[in-house]
Amino acid sequence: MKKIISVLLVLTILLSFGTAFAADAGDSRAVVGADLTDEQVSTVYNTFGVRRGDVAELKVTNAEERSYLDGLVDNSVIGSRSISCVYVELLPAGDGMKIEVSNITWCTKEMYINALATAGITDAKLIITAPFGVSGTAALTGVYKAYEDLTGEKISEEAKMTSTEELVITAEMADEIGAIDATKIVNELKKILAETVNMTDDEVRAEIRRIASELNVSIGDTIVNQLVKLCRSLEGLDDAELEARVEEAQKTIQNLAKAQTTLTKIGEAVTGFFKSIGDFFANLFGGKKD
Repeated sequence: MKKIISVLLVLTILLSFGTAFAADAGDSRAVVGADLTDEQVSTVYNTFGVRRGDVAELKVTNAEERSYLDGLVDNSVIGSRSISCVYVELLPAGDGMKIEVSNITWCTKEMYINALATAGITDAKLIITAPFGVSGTAALTGVYKAYEDLTGEKISEEAKMTSTEELVITAEMADEIGAIDATKIVNELKKILAETVNMTDDEVRAEIRRIASELNVSIGDTIVNQLVKLCRSLEGLDDAELEARVEEAQKTIQNLAKAQTTLTKIGEAVTGFFKSIGDFFANLFGGKKD
């Protein structure tokens, strides 16, 4: 009987910890670069759309950023200060990712969505920003930190490293072929991980070139070799879970594209409307002069 009571007591304690760590939709965190001035932090909070003090704040250091970026990007890209900031708010299950970026010069929304899916982060609203233009590669470190603090769940170091590697490689590839095609190639590669795990590196290279060819793009040997390395890193993750995340990420990206198309059409319509008014008055006054 004593043993049963002890087991029940342990289970109760464990369950109480689980309750303490339970995260709800709407819970949020702000993560700011440790090297920002108070004025710069105020600017960042204005972008977040929240008042400082209304949300729990964490800091991320350059050393923490370097723990994931060293060896992936040039030191000049990482820099010596922590600048990138993120706001993370949990969304209801199934809502997917909603991302806004500003003052990010190298990484796109689509790149973040894909990389975060690799790390297992989903159903969250993210605002990634800085007080001035930065590459954005270090922002993932802040997202990891906020997500772990919100959920009480540790993201594996392997997933973090692979996610960061993916973001950097996709950004570098985007310099060659554009962001959309770069993210498509990485996504297509993720879909065949169950096959690539049994392939030689040369066979994987051939698959990468096949994917690129189907997208009517050409990539150099350096990028191909980086993708082979990324492929091997991705193979270390759960391929079934990863495939599900890829599909979810693609839906989010498609929704982003639709929203952007709608905004473009609205912009064109507004421009056309004002142009027609301008033409009307030009013809009107032009007619009076004749």
